[in-house]
Amino acid sequence: MTINPTAGERIRVAFLITELNVGGAERCLTQLAIGLDRTRFEPLVISIAPRPTGEQLALVDRLEAAEIPVHFLNAASKWRLLNAVRRLRRTLDAFRPHVVQSFLFHADVLASLARRRRRWRLFLGLRVADPSVWRQRLERWAAQQATAVVCVSQAVRDDARNAGLPANKLVVIPNAIDVPKQRQAKPLNVTTMGIDPARRLMLCVGRLHPQKGIDWLLSTLPVVFERLPAHDLVIVGAGPEDVRLRAQAAKLDITHRVHFIGWRRDVAQLMSTASLFVLTSRWEGMPNVVLEAMAAGLPIVATKTHGVRELIGSAHAEQTVDFADSTALVERLVALGQDDQLSRRLGDANQARATTEFSLDGMVAAYASLYESHLAGGNSSEA
Repeated sequence: MTINPTAGERIRVAFLITELNVGGAERCLTQLAIGLDRTRFEPLVISIAPRPTGEQLALVDRLEAAEIPVHFLNAASKWRLLNAVRRLRRTLDAFRPHVVQSFLFHADVLASLARRRRRWRLFLGLRVADPSVWRQRLERWAAQQATAVVCVSQAVRDDARNAGLPANKLVVIPNAIDVPKQRQAKPLNVTTMGIDPARRLMLCVGRLHPQKGIDWLLSTLPVVFERLPAHDLVIVGAGPEDVRLRAQAAKLDITHRVHFIGWRRDVAQLMSTASLFVLTSRWEGMPNVVLEAMAAGLPIVATKTHGVRELIGSAHAEQTVDFADSTALVERLVALGQDDQLSRRLGDANQARATTEFSLDGMVAAYASLYESHLAGGNSSEA
């Protein structure tokens, strides 16, 4: 038996996410919570991890400025997850949501654990096609507790269905981007980062983690740099591979042309400064950073991971390569680096597609329709 809003009552939606540091899923949640019509919806945001600090507070600041309550379960490690489930139940029992929408794997699992004997509807969020077998098993279990599972791309939906998640519960709602805001971003003075402003910049943005394949990208750069003498690579991000990747760049003798600048809040400005965007991930779901690069009007070289083709559309053949195909990666980078006309054509096509196919209003409307349609259906039989 589930609980539905009474006549004239706003739909209470609790959003649960692993953390609220600045990232693609976190940004999507923030855009969605802020974008929902407050005359119809009452949002609450819950983070499993503690409150961020410093510049990582950007999304929390946006939510609080929009007068959306934000709660932190303060689970700083996996050893505190059981306590987090108890705190989550208390928070949700006080809020009495009609809908709980989770984002990312750990949030999906915790929301499923917390739902026991509760009357709210659970909507899971699958945002990456993680190949881990044990994760897939937990996702199948969590899906049994859910009303629906929101997949960030058709490719993720197909992967989830092949992994055994119930096909009738799988719904696709892509990420979205504020194209006008991205287009307004001004180029940066890169001399403050120790970069010669005369250099042409290839940009790579992502967590320094094996998933992102930056080790493979670095291995191809000696050949790329030989053929593109005016180009450097800027790597934006932090993570567990930082030391190893820097050591790899040093071993390849390319440190003077590869700039590790850490996590940055001004990625939009960096994209306005760059001439080319690179993503070499081993796996993804629908990489938000590619959508940001499209909105900035950049040509892209990306691996054929989940969601990339759906983002880029008909121009994907000129902008994607198979992971580990080093020859193809070099040729794509060199072609775009040497041909300004080609780069402009692809960048314009990317920006136009981001504008027409991935609007914020469209994403918010899709989630709102999903919640309202299930609530309008009356009681349901989920456990």
